[in-house]
Amino acid sequence: MDAEHLETAEAQDALQHAARILRAGGLVALPTETVYGLGANALDEAAVARIFAAKQRPKWDPVIVHIAGEAMLEGLVEEVPEAARLLMKAFWPGPLTLLLRRTAAISDAVTAGRPLVGVRMPAHPVALELIRRAGVPVAAPSANTFGHTSPTTAAHVLEDLDGRIDAIVDAGPAEHGVESTVLDPGQSPMVIYRPGAVTAAQIRQVAGAVKVFREAGTPQRTPREGLPSPGVGLRHYAPKARLVLVEAPLAELGARLAEAARDWSGKRVGVMLPAEVAAPIEAAAVWAWGRWAAPDEMARELYAGLRALDAQRCAVILCPMPQAEGIGAAIRDRLIKAGIRG
Repeated sequence: MDAEHLETAEAQDALQHAARILRAGGLVALPTETVYGLGANALDEAAVARIFAAKQRPKWDPVIVHIAGEAMLEGLVEEVPEAARLLMKAFWPGPLTLLLRRTAAISDAVTAGRPLVGVRMPAHPVALELIRRAGVPVAAPSANTFGHTSPTTAAHVLEDLDGRIDAIVDAGPAEHGVESTVLDPGQSPMVIYRPGAVTAAQIRQVAGAVKVFREAGTPQRTPREGLPSPGVGLRHYAPKARLVLVEAPLAELGARLAEAARDWSGKRVGVMLPAEVAAPIEAAAVWAWGRWAAPDEMARELYAGLRALDAQRCAVILCPMPQAEGIGAAIRDRLIKAGIRG
């Protein structure tokens, strides 16, 4: 459906049908401004369990609850700190998830047994209208198999979950292309557990001191207890190919990528290639990754590019690492969790 024309009969029928599925305990993949999410009634523990089964997601990895208005917070969370209220006013609806103390209405299945639940209000008009019509908060991690590259189109959802879910609402490609920022506003300083389109600088300007989560010690591939937040697992966002990360100044990237391609000679090599960089001769496939000077473009194309190079049967994907500034920090976070250093 066209997100700008939800008044059409076709869009109205589709939204009503998807809302009925959610109310009945089914699974609906829905578009958001970040990536496509796999939604279920957050107040229905059996429905939430279906998310984990469809995604093959381990129980120690919590999921985010999506709402269509701040009134939906009533009964879900015990309190909203002042910092959180300032951030809601500035960034909701939008790609910011806030970790708030949950009530008994939210089950351990949603939070991996943790006392805080991640909540956000998506900016996508289809997601907001679907949640509003369902009349329930919607638990929705990314609509892909666990650990795989996140989906930014309905076709990506079908690649991973066809036959495992009840419906997909197709509203075209996602706007941002990387998942929401996840923030705990109740700590001092506040803690970013997952970087996203809402940056540390923006948060700091609105609500004060903030730092980025750093796990003490070596992260465990299979944690013994629930993770403190969605998106902090050791292995996430990975393509099927081996992802090799290449870090160099822009002026040296072409030479470094060509060198890395030679290192993997004999393998089918794909390259995530910024517009300002010449293609390595040895590359079998190239994804035009947007401009190095426009990291928002690169974020939007990140998962689509990794999936496209997988589809071209690349055994190795070479990917430059952008600077850790603005949304570049979110891109780096996803790549580090998905790949290896080259």
